[in-house]
Amino acid sequence: MGNEKKELKVRIPESIQSGVYSNNAVVAHTREEFIVDFLMTAPPSGSVVSRVILSPGHVKRLVNTLQANLKKYEQSYGPVTPMEIPPVNMGYSG
Repeated sequence: MGNEKKELKVRIPESIQSGVYSNNAVVAHTREEFIVDFLMTAPPSGSVVSRVILSPGHVKRLVNTLQANLKKYEQSYGPVTPMEIPPVNMGYSG
């Protein structure tokens, strides 16, 4: 009885179904949470397009899920080689 899988029905509100594009991210953390600001940068400026606040446990699960999915992606499409981007001062006011 304890090993039964439960189905979770997730609804995506229409207002966010199309998503947002991000080409950069800034991560900060406190003892209790991680704050991930997704940015769209186009020099000479950029803006935060989404902020996600996560518990440390959820960050760990997300990292594991992303690593597993990246591995599957690379098996299908070949290795991903990130571009070397010079460090940029990402200071912004929130």
